[in-house]
Amino acid sequence: MAEVALQIGGYSYRLACRDGDEENLRALGASVDAKVRQAKGSVGGASEARQLVMAAILLADELNEARTTADHALSVEIIEALALRLESIATMLEHSGNKA
Repeated sequence: MAEVALQIGGYSYRLACRDGDEENLRALGASVDAKVRQAKGSVGGASEARQLVMAAILLADELNEARTTADHALSVEIIEALALRLESIATMLEHSGNKA
């Protein structure tokens, strides 16, 4: 089990992670730190707990937006595939109607 030291909002935290996941944890920590700094700018002299809650809300908002975008992209992809399939079926029906 590996251990990583993170700096988040001016505080040091040591977190354990699986061996090999250290860089990923550091990147996630940097992302959280950036959101805490953004939250500090928004809520000024709020307590550390409030800053962390605000950072969590900002990250959750980004995650929700990413999911919505991914869901939309997947929906468009599915609709396009269905449209192509329907066109193919219509073409087959047209050709079978011409043979009768």
